[in-house]
This record gives sequence, structure tokens and C-alpha cells, in this order.
Amino acid sequence: MAVTHEFEYFKPDSLDEAVKLLSKFGENASVLAGGTDLAVLIKEDVETPEVIVDIKGIGELHKLELRNDNLFIGAGVTFTDVIESSIIKNNFPLILDASKTVASAGIRNRATVVGNICSAVPSADSAPALLCYEADVIVKNSITQRIIPISEWFTGPKQTALQKDEIVTGLSIPLIKERHGACYEKLGRYSGEDLAQACVGILVLENLQYRIAFGAVGPSPKRSHQIEKLLQSKEINGTLPLEIVNIIPNEISPITDIRSTKEYREHMIIIMLERGLKKAVSRMRGGDNG
Repeated sequence: MAVTHEFEYFKPDSLDEAVKLLSKFGENASVLAGGTDLAVLIKEDVETPEVIVDIKGIGELHKLELRNDNLFIGAGVTFTDVIESSIIKNNFPLILDASKTVASAGIRNRATVVGNICSAVPSADSAPALLCYEADVIVKNSITQRIIPISEWFTGPKQTALQKDEIVTGLSIPLIKERHGACYEKLGRYSGEDLAQACVGILVLENLQYRIAFGAVGPSPKRSHQIEKLLQSKEINGTLPLEIVNIIPNEISPITDIRSTKEYREHMIIIMLERGLKKAVSRMRGGDNG
């Protein structure tokens, strides 16, 4: 499908140059990183930017490293970069688990983790993991830099706290030094490039403290502190306790759409949470991480 409108294209070499361009063009500009979402939106005339700012040539945005016990994932880091990183494999199992489920190898080679949260679709695969790891989103404009907790990032379906003159430079994620296990459960209609019908990310620390976040079952990805409190110090050996099952409808707000019904999502989240909790605890104790 041909692009049906013209736009100016800039490929800055530095972050300073990029933010100056955004400051100059504001709402008329779109940032291009992986482009797996933006290219489709432009082709379908959903978005018609007058200016494209391509940030792929900015070296510092491709960094993936530990900085003073915090993981930095630059805005240019792809899901393939994450999957192949020894830092991720050794320290951030939930990010690794979720990244492996994103679309296809071809998409993962281009799609960025930051781009995934900037699209802010309710089914963003990276979102539950980043919520569980309590990530910070680092954003910058031509004047200043600010840090937005991931818990405050999603403001609605396809909406974020990012301003039009700002660019996300990366994510900062605190390292969990104690032993922990993880599981990302994703429900799809088929194997391949399908968005989640429902998903849940689970972290469990060695003292049976839990972190749980849902995706695709509400207007935005959401962490559930209420379920975490009820699970504290408990291990799920059989079915979920009734008190947890009863509050799940209050913690999620799924809809019926082309991919699933509301009722099916509600039912499957209970099954996925139960399954994921057992896997996460097993992995924390040295069980199978596959």
C-alpha cells in the first residue's frame, strides 16, 4: 500500500538535535524508531504527520546496560536485543519471558521496547513486565529531562503521559538482587503475529512476595496491588483461593471485541493467573525456566 501523503524526513545524529526538531515541529512531528506501528498507521491514513524524526542513528539510544544497579534500556533497543542480552537473561526473567512472545522474529528485529509502551495499546506485551519491575520512563525535551514512573505512564487506550515536544530516551529498571522467579502468560488466538486476548505478568520473590500486572483486560495495562496483598506469603498448590477469584472482576475491565468476548477473558485470566503463579514459584526455586 502506497503512502498517500508527503512529509519531511529528518534523521538526527544526536539526541539534542532530535529534541530540537520536536520542539520546532511539535504536534506535526512523529518519532520513528522501529516503525512497526508508525509505518502501518501512516499507510492506513490513521496518522498523517508532516514531519518524521528518525532516531535510529542516535547511538546512545541503543544502549542496554546496568548502571549502578539499574538496568537502562535505550529507546532504540529492540526486542531481539533484549532476548539476546546476557544481562536480561541473568537478571530480568519476566522481561525475557514477555519479549519472546512479541509477534515474529522479523518484527522483534525492528520493534523496540520503548516503542511498545509508547503505542500504549492495552495488550502491549512489555507493559506487565515493566509494571512488575517498577520501571521509570526517562523523557527529554529541549529544556529539561523528567522521569515518569511506569505506573503513571499509561493514561488511557493508546495514550501516555508523554508531551508532544518530548522524546523517550529510555527506561530505568531497578535490579532485584534477591532470588526471584517470573512467568508471563499470554492468551492468543493462534501462534504467530497476534495481539494478546489477555495477558498477565508475575514476579515472585523468595519470601513469597508477589508482583502481578494484567494486560489486554482493561483500557490500560494495570498492576494489581490488591491481589498481591491477598497472595502475600501464600503458595498456590491447587486452585486460586476464592477470595482472589472473587476480586478479579474488580481488578480488570475487559471488553468484547474482534479477538475475544468479555466473559472469555474474565474466565481465562483466572486460569492464567493460577498457572502463572505456580510456574513463577517453581522457577524461583530453581525449577524449569522454559
